[in-house]
Amino acid sequence: MVSLEVLGLGRSPYYRWLATPVTGSELTEAYLSNAVFDAHRDDPEFGYRFLFDEVTDAGHVASERTMWRICSDNGWWSVFGKKKRGKRGKVGTPAHDDLVRRVFTADGPNRLWVTDLTEHRTGEGKLYLCAIKDVWSNRIVGYSISDRMESKIAVDALNNAASRRRIEGLTVAGCTLHSDRGSQFRARKLQQTLWRHQMVGSMGQVGSAGDNAAMESFFALLQKNVLDRRRWDTRDELRIAIVTWIERTYHRRRRQDRLGRLTPIEYELIMSKAADQAA
Repeated sequence: MVSLEVLGLGRSPYYRWLATPVTGSELTEAYLSNAVFDAHRDDPEFGYRFLFDEVTDAGHVASERTMWRICSDNGWWSVFGKKKRGKRGKVGTPAHDDLVRRVFTADGPNRLWVTDLTEHRTGEGKLYLCAIKDVWSNRIVGYSISDRMESKIAVDALNNAASRRRIEGLTVAGCTLHSDRGSQFRARKLQQTLWRHQMVGSMGQVGSAGDNAAMESFFALLQKNVLDRRRWDTRDELRIAIVTWIERTYHRRRRQDRLGRLTPIEYELIMSKAADQAA
């Protein structure tokens, strides 16, 4: 063929391409790229390592190097990455100041909440928990459980906590929410939710583990009493176990020295009655 001679191409490679214009490896990478794009679109705060966890949990097989190359070729970087930007570039959400300074005490409900994320593997993949604790009573006032670690899990936990307190007749306006500087807590969606509930954000310092010790102590209990007790085959099994332990055991059965050997629920009931009588 004249075209092949002009282009300097052999006939055999041309007919092989004509029979299979898209190879199996190219098709596999196309599906992988679609999965990466979906994960990045759902939460643009994720870098390529978090995207790698998401797509592998979804069943795709790839290396971190392949993930980096796909993200690099398409410009799918975390919005918090250090990128060059022009004068009109969009600035990422800044971290909040540390308003707590490791003083995890409060003289009433909804003055100071602390929050963090934890994860655990199951036979179906990872399960993530975002919990919010009121340091006044050590009660878990809100939480969210998901199979994806994105900003939505933090937003859902905050909305859950605010709704629960409103049902109890308490206001959350002016409450401080303290967290680490993870991407889920710096996401614009969470900052908008804080603003909507008239709350204040606070974040610990980078690389300082003690800045959220109050929340880490709860997760240590959860790890010992639930997560590491057995192998979890499904996410639903672990989800039910977490909710049951929080609501039945931690809130209503586990007495705490700091609360005068009361449970969080007992402490809140007694202190609330005392406050009503004093008023």
